Amino acid sequence: MTIPADTTNAPPADFASRVQGTLMGGALGDSLGYLVEFDTLAAIHATYGPAGLLDLSQARGPVHFSDDTQMSLYTLDGLLEVLEWANDGVGADINACQWLAYLRWLKTQGIAAAGAPQPPPRWIDAQSVLHHQRHPGNACVSGLATGEMGTIFRPVNPNSKGCGTVMRSAPYGLLPNIPAETVYKMSSDAASLTHGHPAARQSSGAFSWLIHCLAVQGLDLRAAAESTRARAAAEPSADPALLARLEAAMELSTPTAMSKDDGVPLHGASLTAALGQGWVAEEALAVALYAVLATAAAASPVEHYLAAVRLAVNHDGDSDSTGAIAGNILGALYGEAALPPAWLALCEAPQLIRHLGAEFVKLTTGA
Repeated sequence: MTIPADTTNAPPADFASRVQGTLMGGALGDSLGYLVEFDTLAAIHATYGPAGLLDLSQARGPVHFSDDTQMSLYTLDGLLEVLEWANDGVGADINACQWLAYLRWLKTQGIAAAGAPQPPPRWIDAQSVLHHQRHPGNACVSGLATGEMGTIFRPVNPNSKGCGTVMRSAPYGLLPNIPAETVYKMSSDAASLTHGHPAARQSSGAFSWLIHCLAVQGLDLRAAAESTRARAAAEPSADPALLARLEAAMELSTPTAMSKDDGVPLHGASLTAALGQGWVAEEALAVALYAVLATAAAASPVEHYLAAVRLAVNHDGDSDSTGAIAGNILGALYGEAALPPAWLALCEAPQLIRHLGAEFVKLTTGA
């Protein structure tokens, strides 16, 4: 498949629903996965039974999202600041605004960045629910704590390709009225703020491209995945690990491949053996994408969401990140129709997420 023409993409009629679906879908998937983030599959089965973790109602206490949702919301807030400047007729350095947003997030974690600017506070910084330490990624913290603004030419953590770039990057894909290629560049540039490995940058760009194909361009799921694979392959010095994982996720989720196992998706140990555990960027993207593609025959958006996110979190690996990414994809595909009502009732701080999503819609569309 060829990459879609690099045209400016106007928002669809249901854009607001797709924005909120992407953000809330990611938060719900993150919340389910966070219940078992550091558990082995054996431990998951021992706690939740042979079917694994199936529902947020199985939480033994309040439901929380992790650093994945925290950082996604700070990505969104960095974009909100850029949009606010633009609506005032002032051009802003997009990646600098994003760096400052992440520095503000770092401060909520009680960590200082040596010699870095002290950005003025914004509304999001006063939301105490975002101040909890929810196992932030090592590279995200160490990259920001250097006080240096990482770039592709001046990388921080040059050997790191952790999934902390991908799990926070859905908001870039939601930007309307700009070419998909611009979305890709913004996302991959922002990945360099904390992770220097090419796979981290390219996986982040590919994920945002996928979200843009779904939420803004309105492509169907398989077409959006094909476009994403094509864009990843077109990257100069494309990372072979990323290409291999995307190829595997695409091919293993086809009806022909799944028919060999009576249509049952790979799961648990077989899933991670094929695609990895999700601790690094390309694996997290591949596991989540496979989970969504392999369950696409579900009867309704909510049933698709439940089947995919359950598949994405029940394994030995980075369950909150794979769950969050799968949830982002499904929200971008269906909008709010994908969100399980019972899970929304249990979600942490839904009003905060909806507020930021509404501000984004207002600044990008005027609605």
